Amino acid sequence: MRTRAITGVLFVIVMLASVMLGPLVFAGFYLLISCFCLFEFYGLIKQNTAGPNAIVGIVTGALLFAAFAVICYSGVFSIPVFAGMNIGHKLLFLLPIASAAIFVSELFKKSEAPFTNIAYTYLGLIFTIVPFTFFHGLAYATGGFNLYMPLGFLIMLWSNDTGAYLVGRAIGRTKLFERHSPKKTWEGFIGGAFISVAAARIFGHYHTGLAMQHWIIMALIISIVGTTGDLVESMLKRSINVKDSGGILPGHGGLLDRFDGLLLAAPIVYTYLYFISN
Repeated sequence: MRTRAITGVLFVIVMLASVMLGPLVFAGFYLLISCFCLFEFYGLIKQNTAGPNAIVGIVTGALLFAAFAVICYSGVFSIPVFAGMNIGHKLLFLLPIASAAIFVSELFKKSEAPFTNIAYTYLGLIFTIVPFTFFHGLAYATGGFNLYMPLGFLIMLWSNDTGAYLVGRAIGRTKLFERHSPKKTWEGFIGGAFISVAAARIFGHYHTGLAMQHWIIMALIISIVGTTGDLVESMLKRSINVKDSGGILPGHGGLLDRFDGLLLAAPIVYTYLYFISN
């Protein structure tokens, strides 16, 4: 328990620092996080399911994240070195080459199910890189770089997870989705949503760039869709009979275990913010 607590505190400090140290640190940090989550995903799949091409997949994922990150950054800040080059859009044109390499690489492998490997290689990109690309985009969803959007997202996500754990442990009786996650309860889910909304109200009180109702709606989206993301990751682990996605975080498992709620919630929250801002 002590190891888990220490790891949790350090994890929160690093996550908050990554958002608050500016757009370049923010982009670079989550580029690394997304690639490591993809590496974990491929490692899980390789245990007994298929043989995705991890190297080509990670290179493709890094290009995908970097292209959209540069497009966001250059749309707000001037980059004298790359003035007039539209480097983010040029990175996008490398994606077809990297994507083709996923197919070509299977020609040189002796595999009984090459298209299964290809499918899981692409699934990893969709499951990990794309959500982090949307999470990075949260900082730019309402115009210029706004650290309070991803910061608020993380605070509401952690509030939901913590609330669901504490309430579920205290009074949880009714199973939420026992087939995939026996410990989750409806009481915990409702408690997590309540605490996430409370965190949104506090956060929205001090950061008034959005109307309070939008912070509350974001909290509800995170609670509902984030919990679904947690269940989906549990389904993945149960399908290959593993407990944790990795061991990089002592007492907590892998990075996928920590970001499972973000994977489905970030794209939905980004979409919501985009439409209310436009």
